[in-house]
Amino acid sequence: MSTRTLESASGTNPTSVSTTTKTKTKERIKKIRILIADDHPIFRDGLRKLLSLEDDFQVIGEAEDGKQAVDMTFKLQPDVLLLDLKMPNMSGIGTLEALGDKAKATKVIVLTASEDEAAVVQAMRMGTAGIVLKQTATDLLIKSIRKVHDGEIWLDGRMTTAVLREFSQPAPVRETVKNVLSTREREVVGLVCQGFRNKEIAEKMFISEQTVKNHLHNIFDKLGVSDRLELALYAIHKKLNEPL
Repeated sequence: MSTRTLESASGTNPTSVSTTTKTKTKERIKKIRILIADDHPIFRDGLRKLLSLEDDFQVIGEAEDGKQAVDMTFKLQPDVLLLDLKMPNMSGIGTLEALGDKAKATKVIVLTASEDEAAVVQAMRMGTAGIVLKQTATDLLIKSIRKVHDGEIWLDGRMTTAVLREFSQPAPVRETVKNVLSTREREVVGLVCQGFRNKEIAEKMFISEQTVKNHLHNIFDKLGVSDRLELALYAIHKKLNEPL
């Protein structure tokens, strides 16, 4: 620990006074490591400066096209990738496809200036954890990064309706889903919405991983959904993730 030494009035017995309390506090904060992928230098520069103001954010790299984004994601393994949908050499969708399941540790937030519903829905189906419009207020962008890093799904309000419409077509039976699902199944739904994997859910519920898989199979059948993302989006829409 670095200190500043102050001599006493007699010139002896120096007293050590810490000057790094705030610095130590900052060092203890776990940084969210962020990679920015956008083809506009001015936007990247502004975003980097904005994110650098947050104590828990660390911008570890910048990519100017999709190919660079893929290479840097594999090399740097960021916690969060901020990905523009429209870039040269390889689009955002192409980037997601190239990353596939090989960058599971990295959560992707798509940044887009366009309200292209089809592209947004496609990005969500490919594993994107967040959608943020570039015209969104900066405090919401910062909040979205923290939420996604914690395992939650973030959708810009202007995109939510389109995504939910695609992922969860309403059906009469779904209006009574709270009664259709058992208490344990609703517990599983709540944990899925928080981003926990099967093994983690099993540990939290003190059941086997196979039992979790059985619960999910039954939930999918009862709700008419086909995957975890669709389940999470539908559950949030129907408030199935609320405490029992």
